[in-house]
Amino acid sequence: MSIAKAQGRNLYYECHEEASSSGARPLLLIMGMAGSCAGWLPLQVPEFSKGRRVIIFDHRGIGQSEDTGEPFTTADLARDALALLDYLEIQEVDVLGAFMGGMTAQELALLAPERIGRLVLVGTYARADKKRQMLLKHWSQLMETGLSPETFIFSRLLWALHEDTLEQGDLIQAMTDFYRKEGAPYTADLFVRQCQACSEHDSLDRVNAISQPTLVVGGAEDILTPAKFLRELAERIPDSRLVSMSYGGHLVMVESAERFNRLVLQFLDEEQ
Repeated sequence: MSIAKAQGRNLYYECHEEASSSGARPLLLIMGMAGSCAGWLPLQVPEFSKGRRVIIFDHRGIGQSEDTGEPFTTADLARDALALLDYLEIQEVDVLGAFMGGMTAQELALLAPERIGRLVLVGTYARADKKRQMLLKHWSQLMETGLSPETFIFSRLLWALHEDTLEQGDLIQAMTDFYRKEGAPYTADLFVRQCQACSEHDSLDRVNAISQPTLVVGGAEDILTPAKFLRELAERIPDSRLVSMSYGGHLVMVESAERFNRLVLQFLDEEQ
């Protein structure tokens, strides 16, 4: 178990690196809403850690990371990430963030541009529209009603997965069984505050200051963060490119993991 002191609070993290790592910049993976950093372990960490040091961590209030109970913003989460880099004495990293993690990554690139080499933004946005704000409020209200884990996870999976994936009943059942068995790595109140942070995230008028080479990527069938949000980011970030993956919904890094990993590594290795 590894615990860092980040802004005076405990932050759980893990570092993964194979002996054959080539000396490339470390890669910081930033998780999205309602997930622990363990979500990166099955599909991304084994591939990414072959050639570089990979750092994963739990946001405040998730798992073993401390929660003060206070509201927070995506900029606050970026300051947590920067404090972790300071704790680990890492001067420069590449950063990959998904949804809330992508919002955090934007803020991190703006907060400490000299610390970021390359940036990968997955299924995220610079500013929520009214529909996304309504959905996040709806999820908050569902959580506050004390719904069963199965009901709540079903509600989120409907927005996160490709329609073909949803047809795989055994897979969906396994996912809900795991969620019920392991339990959520967060409290209802923490999830509500994550929803609020995502709803209020607004970097739209600032992302043009992001100077790092940036890959904006998402699934073609992502209904949570559809193509308009990705185009918006790619059009405003000066040195960016947009890739829409032909198969995958919001969880494209799971549904098209092999292609996604290859795409990310090719991008990160361009100047290595």
